[in-house]
Amino acid sequence: MLTIIAIIIGLFFAMNIGGSGAAASMGIAYGSGVVKKRLALMLCGIAVFLGAWLGGGEVVKTLGSGIVPSSTFTVSIALIVLASAAMSLFLANIFGIPLSTSEVAVGSIVGAGVVYQSVFAGKLLWIMMFWLLTPITAFFIAVLAAKVLNNKKLKKWVEAPKAVPFLTVLVVVLGLFEAFSAGMNNVANAVGPLVGAGIMTTGNGIFWGGLFVALGALILGHRVLETNGKKITTLKLEEGCVISGTGATIVTIASMFGIPVPLTQITTSSIVGIGFAKNGKEVLKKDIVVQMLTVWIVSPVLSMVLSYTLIQLLIEQNIYPIIAMAGVLISVFGVLFLMKREKSVIAVSHEVAKD
Repeated sequence: MLTIIAIIIGLFFAMNIGGSGAAASMGIAYGSGVVKKRLALMLCGIAVFLGAWLGGGEVVKTLGSGIVPSSTFTVSIALIVLASAAMSLFLANIFGIPLSTSEVAVGSIVGAGVVYQSVFAGKLLWIMMFWLLTPITAFFIAVLAAKVLNNKKLKKWVEAPKAVPFLTVLVVVLGLFEAFSAGMNNVANAVGPLVGAGIMTTGNGIFWGGLFVALGALILGHRVLETNGKKITTLKLEEGCVISGTGATIVTIASMFGIPVPLTQITTSSIVGIGFAKNGKEVLKKDIVVQMLTVWIVSPVLSMVLSYTLIQLLIEQNIYPIIAMAGVLISVFGVLFLMKREKSVIAVSHEVAKD
């Protein structure tokens, strides 16, 4: 029964990954009116499945046995790890915090590793370095590409009517490439723990995970595609090509090394890079930077804490670490409350002084 539940949670998680992340890859092509919604989702589903089937194996190995040894995973542990990742995303949706599925999945696995003191620290640091460097790399590539596109001769050719058919085809191809890379990288988030626990073989995990990510894009991706398409309509076709091409290339290279990376943050960094090249430092608003750093920190930590807590309570039946953690949380929230209250008191005193 636990095995069946673990598989159901893993495949449901895969569908949500397809609906929230993979579907966004065709947003530029859809938002610019190049393809219609149904066709965009269908093409996305095919590309995501092919990406998972043809190139998802290395990241599955990393999540199944690269962060913690596969011996750490039992059916119960795999179930808790997947449930923690899914619960983290659910809580994030309630509070409106955009989390990375890759970072959430890694955090859940690390939580299990912390319980049994079996985390491969070197591999984890390697992954975290990629999380930090890939958005920065995407930003600078986008800045460079935007400056190249601003060249007078190239700009004149791009704005010419004869360039439109070429850019139209290119934006669709690069959107498919981005969906392909999402399949390579993200399918492991849902099936890696199942493979690590021996519930599925790597081949079966990739096939079924890829299939359900594709189904998620087809069935659940309509709203994400609509939102993403509307948000990017102010971008030109050539800028959309830069964003899709940059994200897809970085994610594909990371996938070949077996590194799970946050595609959403990479894409955001590319958009910010293009804005920086066009408008200068004004685009580097404090809230954007703070949000990206928040996602980078909160995504893995939230899922790690949930995974650690559930394993201690349900499997180890050890309540003492939970009491210690509750004490830390109460202290943190207490300090934050006092700081907020102090700021309010200072603001009131300033108002009184003015009067």
